[in-house]
Amino acid sequence: MRVLVVEDEKKLGELLGRGLREEGYAADIADRGEEALWMARAVPYDAIVLDVMLPGVDGFEICRRLRRNGVWTPVLMLTARDAVDDRVAGLDAGADDYLAKPFDFGELLARLRALTRRAPVERPPVLEVGDLRLDPAAHRAWRGTGELDLSAKEFALLELFMRR
Repeated sequence: MRVLVVEDEKKLGELLGRGLREEGYAADIADRGEEALWMARAVPYDAIVLDVMLPGVDGFEICRRLRRNGVWTPVLMLTARDAVDDRVAGLDAGADDYLAKPFDFGELLARLRALTRRAPVERPPVLEVGDLRLDPAAHRAWRGTGELDLSAKEFALLELFMRR
C-alpha cells in the first residue's frame, strides 16, 4: 500500500515514514501543502495522512482542493487541534478520519487499514435542476454561474429538494 504523509515537522514526518516502511507500506513525505497537492494528483496513493497545521496552505484547504479536483484518496487528518469544532471542520472539508496528536502508532495503522479496506468511493454526480447545480461531494452549489453561500442545513435541504 502506498501512503502520502504530509507533515511539516521534519522529525515526525521521518518517524511516520520510517514506521510505515517497517510495516511494509511505501511512504512518501511532503512537508508543504502545495507539494502535497501536486504529489496527490500525480501519484495514485492508497491513503493520505495529512497534518492540519502546515505553512502556507493548511490541511483543511488541501483536503477541500483535492476533493474539488476529483482526488478521492482516503484522507486521515493528523493534528494537535483536537477540539470538536476542528474535527468537524476536517471531516466537512473532505477528510475520512481524524486522529489527534499525541497518538499511538498502532492506532494510526489500524485507522489506515480501516480506511483502505472500505470500498472505493465513487464521486456522487452533480445534481442539476433548471439553472441550479449542486455537487454533494464538494459541498458546493451554484445558480447560473454564481456560487451560492449556503449553511450546512440549507445545503442539505437544497440537496433533498433537488433529488426529488
